Amino acid sequence: MKINLKGIAAAIFDMDGVITKTATLHKKAWKQLFDAFFEKREQPFRVFSDEDYLVYVDGKPRYDGVLSFLESRGIILPYGEPSDPPEKETVCGMGNRKDQYFQKILENEGVEVYDDTIDQLKKWRQQGIKTAVISSSKNCRMILEKAGVLHLFDARVDG
Repeated sequence: MKINLKGIAAAIFDMDGVITKTATLHKKAWKQLFDAFFEKREQPFRVFSDEDYLVYVDGKPRYDGVLSFLESRGIILPYGEPSDPPEKETVCGMGNRKDQYFQKILENEGVEVYDDTIDQLKKWRQQGIKTAVISSSKNCRMILEKAGVLHLFDARVDG
């Protein structure tokens, strides 16, 4: 299907799931966070599953994901502050720890891109169409740099 671009000056792309395949990295970081959390508790250990990821944390801001999953297990922690250190046992501290795990996984494993999206971006840029990326992630720039595609965007709006 050919798209009529007459009159189109710019295109805006979402990053996660459109440009980059970050879900697998996020899933690993969430699993690492919650599995370590439960290993230290006296409750029966139950690993963080793919279903847990989809139901409780996928698509949510980090602290909301922590809160949602812990509530599903009947666990209440103080909310804390976004400035809480990662080792602090608060919702924010755990969210910050998850972000550390994510950044390490990203650094060690890199991130895949959707080749068809990148090809389209390049074609549109060659035709003079401006491109922008949006993401709620505070790691947007780092992810795009690691993927080697930051240069394809004229603007970036992120967390």
